[in-house]
Amino acid sequence: MSKIGRRPIPVGDVSVDIKGNEIHYKGKFASGVYTLPTLLSASLEGKDLSIEAVENTRTVREMWGLHRALVSNKITGAHTPFEKQVKIVGLGYKAIAQGKNIEFSLGFSHKINFALPDGVTVDIDKPGQLLTLKSSDKELVGEVAGKMRKLKPVEPYKGTGVFVSTDVIVRKAGKAKSS
Repeated sequence: MSKIGRRPIPVGDVSVDIKGNEIHYKGKFASGVYTLPTLLSASLEGKDLSIEAVENTRTVREMWGLHRALVSNKITGAHTPFEKQVKIVGLGYKAIAQGKNIEFSLGFSHKINFALPDGVTVDIDKPGQLLTLKSSDKELVGEVAGKMRKLKPVEPYKGTGVFVSTDVIVRKAGKAKSS
């Protein structure tokens, strides 16, 4: 038995309709269809959605937990959007929102224009050093935050650069003075 797969998914305010192996969901922030593999089946019991496995083999148990987590993310995102905070640390480093684009100043000789994909919104604080990404798709939020992080990786001596707020920055000791 899969420990994750057998847990029910709380539906909450999201309307869920099951048609064969398709799970149709509609919430305040998103709606869509999630198709389960043929070895899995879904059932709705009150306000809980359960996913069951047809066979009891290792690969089916692995798929069971994976698809349960993916369906849970879709339903949670339809109810409340996912958020990730991206921090920019450095003298003169900042971000400015320009419609669906973000203009980064990261110490290079030029500004970097970053296009936001559809479904992702960004809130930038006043100094332009804390960005809050929001979307109903958890995978998309993480992907956009990772692409932003690649623009200017964190420098290990000063700790300057672009990073997700949950990242742990390992600082290195600078040059020691010898006597």
